Amino acid sequence: MNNATHRLDLSSHPRYDLLEGPTPIQPLPRLSAHLGGVNLFVKRDDLNGLGGGGNKLRKLEFLLGEALAASADTLITVGARQSNHARLTAAAAARAGLQCELVLTRAVPRFDADYLENGNIVLDDLFGAHVHDLPGSANALEFANARAEALRAQGRDVYVCPLGGSSPVGCLGYAACAAEILAQSQALNTPFARIVVPNGSGGMHAGLVAGFAALGVDPQLVQAFTVYSKADHARANTLDKANATARAIDAALTIEAPAVVIDESQLGDGYGIPTDSMREAVRLMASKEGLLLDPVYSGKAFAGLIADVRAGRHAPGDNVLFVMSGGTPGLFAYRSAL
Repeated sequence: MNNATHRLDLSSHPRYDLLEGPTPIQPLPRLSAHLGGVNLFVKRDDLNGLGGGGNKLRKLEFLLGEALAASADTLITVGARQSNHARLTAAAAARAGLQCELVLTRAVPRFDADYLENGNIVLDDLFGAHVHDLPGSANALEFANARAEALRAQGRDVYVCPLGGSSPVGCLGYAACAAEILAQSQALNTPFARIVVPNGSGGMHAGLVAGFAALGVDPQLVQAFTVYSKADHARANTLDKANATARAIDAALTIEAPAVVIDESQLGDGYGIPTDSMREAVRLMASKEGLLLDPVYSGKAFAGLIADVRAGRHAPGDNVLFVMSGGTPGLFAYRSAL
C-alpha cells in the first residue's frame, strides 16, 4: 500500500454521524501462527456500538444524511429475513427519530424457528420497525416503492434505501473507509499486501475500490469473495457501483474492469446457505482469537482467505487485512447450522 498524494474530499455530501470514530485494526497472532507464513489483521467494523454494530452503518451515515437533507420522516429498506442492513437501518432510524419499515423476503431456503424468529428479526422489532414479511419470490424493491407512494399520499416524506444500502450514496461510506485504512496503515507502519472483504450487494467492495482509486492507491489491493451471486454478475454489479461512486467523488474518475477482483469459490449453493468451509472459519476465528464471524458474509469470505493462505497464494511475511463486517446476531439465527 503506497503513500497517497491524492485527497478524498466527501465534505459536500450530507452525513449523519453513526460511528464512534475509526474502527481499530488488530493483529491475529494466534491464527497467523496456526496457519503459518502470513500476518493476518482484522479491521473491526463489527465494533460500532449502534444497533449491534456492523459495516452497514458506514453506508447509513451517508444514506441518512441524504434522507434528512430531503426532510424525510420515514425510511424504508429491503432485504432477506435476517438482513443485517435492515436491522441497522431500523437502529439508525430510531437514533434519528424517523419511522422505519422493512420489506423482508424469505429468499433464503431456511424454515427452522431460529432462522425465522431469532437473530436480526428480534432486534428489528426492538428498534420499533414495521416489518413486511414477503415470500422469497416477491420483488421487495417494487413493494417498497409502492409502499412509499402510499405513505406519501398520506403526507409522509419517505426515503427508500436499496438492498444493502448499496447505492452510490451509500457506497461513499466505504470510500471514506479506504482513507481510514490508508491512514491507519501508515500510522501502524504496516503496509497491507491485500485487503479481503465479502461481496454481497457489492457496496463495501465498490466503495473501497472507488476510494482507493481516488486516493491514488491501486484498487486491485482489495479482493472480495462473493456470497450473493456468481462472480460474473457480482463483478459487473460492483464495477457499475464503483464507477457511480467514483463519479460522486470526482467526475473525472473512472474505474476499469481489472480493478474489481472477485472470487466465487466460497459461494457454495448460494446466498445464506451454509458451507463446511464457513463453519470451519467461524469456529477457527472463535477458538483461536475469541472473535465472532457471521455465517452469511464474513464467515464465507474468511474461509476464502484461509484457503488462499493454505494454498500459498500470499507470500510469506505478507500483511493481509480482513474487514470484519459484523452480523453477529446472525449466529443465533443459524444455531442449528454451526
